[in-house]
Amino acid sequence: MADSLPTEFDVVIIGTGLPESILAAACSRSGQRVLHIDSRSYYGGNWASFSFSGLLSWLKEYQQNSDIGEESNAAWRDLILETEEAITFCKKDKTIQHTEVFCYAGQNVEDSVEELGALQKNPSSMTSSTLTELLDSSCSHEEKHKYFTSYEMPAKHTENSDREISIEVTDIEESLEKEKYRGDKTCTCTISDGDKGENKPAEDNTVQPKRNRITYSQIVKEGRRFNIDLVSKLLYSQGLLIDLLIKSNVSRYAEFENVTRILAFREGKVEQVPCSRADVFNSKELTMVEKRMLMKFLAFCLDYEQHPDEYQTLKQCSFSEYLKTKNLTPNLQHFVLHSIAMTSESSCTTIEGLKATRNFLQCLGRFGNTPFLFPLYGQGEIPQCFCRMCAVFGGIYCLRHKVQCLVVDKESGRCKAIIDHFGQRINAKYFIVEDSYLSEETCSNVQYKQISRAVLITDQSMLKTDSDQQISILIVPPAEPGTCAVRVTELCSSTMTCMKDTYLVHLTCSSSKTAREDLESVVKKLFTPYAEIEIEREELRKPRLLWALYFNMRDSSGISRSLYNGLPSNVYVCSGPDCGLGNEHAVKQAETLFQEIFPNEEFCPPPPNPEDIIFDGDDKQPQAHGTNDITMAKVESSEESKNLENPGEHLQN
Repeated sequence: MADSLPTEFDVVIIGTGLPESILAAACSRSGQRVLHIDSRSYYGGNWASFSFSGLLSWLKEYQQNSDIGEESNAAWRDLILETEEAITFCKKDKTIQHTEVFCYAGQNVEDSVEELGALQKNPSSMTSSTLTELLDSSCSHEEKHKYFTSYEMPAKHTENSDREISIEVTDIEESLEKEKYRGDKTCTCTISDGDKGENKPAEDNTVQPKRNRITYSQIVKEGRRFNIDLVSKLLYSQGLLIDLLIKSNVSRYAEFENVTRILAFREGKVEQVPCSRADVFNSKELTMVEKRMLMKFLAFCLDYEQHPDEYQTLKQCSFSEYLKTKNLTPNLQHFVLHSIAMTSESSCTTIEGLKATRNFLQCLGRFGNTPFLFPLYGQGEIPQCFCRMCAVFGGIYCLRHKVQCLVVDKESGRCKAIIDHFGQRINAKYFIVEDSYLSEETCSNVQYKQISRAVLITDQSMLKTDSDQQISILIVPPAEPGTCAVRVTELCSSTMTCMKDTYLVHLTCSSSKTAREDLESVVKKLFTPYAEIEIEREELRKPRLLWALYFNMRDSSGISRSLYNGLPSNVYVCSGPDCGLGNEHAVKQAETLFQEIFPNEEFCPPPPNPEDIIFDGDDKQPQAHGTNDITMAKVESSEESKNLENPGEHLQN
């Protein structure tokens, strides 16, 4: 329990985002006594994934959190000695802004469809009023109270931790079977309004296939089928995170599926981009001449460093200008720039574009025809996997545990301890803090960037094929010069992130305005709001938009430590999610900080083989729960491995 925590640790880590979780696992694995705490009630921070009801609860809690005033600090200040000073923490989470929620699906099949909250002007009031309407329409007062007080992510963490898997690409049938099995185990509270949840065909007089009409009541009832990421990321199959997962054997705690398609948006249409050699020569979008030109250029990109004369004079040019010199057709230039290199048309240099293209090509073929993997049950699984590794080796975890301040010794200038909201003083040698916990005074010199995010629930894929189980990524080029491209990731139900007959779509770009202002134009290009009457035949080809959430998220990546005011030398800061597609920044940051703190230790070494462990006294009982004794940690690892060994859980090629 929180009031009986030990008072001495080697490392205290505050925040359970991806870089903090990787650091916790690395420190615990190297034999350090680790305390990993978070003021939130769920793992992952801004890297978390939520069920549908959990996401609404998160929005509601965030609204309530923004209304909380500063608490009195007289009690804990009495614990600060004369030779010490305190660095206070932020009492409010200010990393999320401009949240706006829209529901386009009808409440029941017989009801007329209406856009809830669409007339609201103020983002904050929109979130509050919209959530109230959505909840009022789908549950009773008693159910609402239960809904907002019972949702916890740690239950999901424990549940997901009961599985050991290999880092392979799963097939759809096994994934759907597992979804059915997990659905019976899920502890997340859902809302019911008495609707039977039956799909009824919508009236349609055209020759287009009839679509099942999805209602908001169905989405709520199937809410536990959703795992909605706050940050949209994919894993490069040859990237740093995949290598770390394999090396540390953390991959056994997660499952992955291969992204099946790379898409392009050109001349108002969505097209599939050929990636492999077979895809190129089977493509109907390219002429035979274009196929040969593309294969020749991609072959050059794989070893471009061996031919500097091909690009030396154009190193400082933009990559788009360089592509024009290679005699590529406009069609090929578009594919390479936006769907293979996935770079900005204006800010990407020739060298950066060639590196990005080579990285894309090097990742092809390891797990499938595209370079990317997606973790089943959402991105929020990855931080939880590393947290579990930390716990296996003796780390102690405590959620819903607020930290009031850091205690700094005036003479040495080093941080000695933290004081929590119970008034307990916890001492440690090193402290790792997620950026969002730092106060405005500490961050007064920091200029944060912002990420614009949208989460959509739709009824069809952006590009329909024979299979409805497609995982796709699309880059929509900027409509105007100087604006950013929008990255679109579409997830199907086999990823365990949405209910059957729906798709979960994530949109991401660097912010220039509010998320809705940045992304709504792209949403209108790709989707038709469910409430609108479809008249034109062309409109019928677009997927229907059932539900949408827009929000801005702080991007604290790339900030120099020197910009933070008054941080002691033994306090280290981890950033939140960045705007990039991969997780390379988080892994690099975690490894850099670990090597800075423990220069003589290996970063996340492989766990010991259970057969090689020497048990020191088989008849001895563990002294205490949570001990960090090295021998004890190895015993726990052995037992963990035996308990997790289940041949049926491993995936076969």
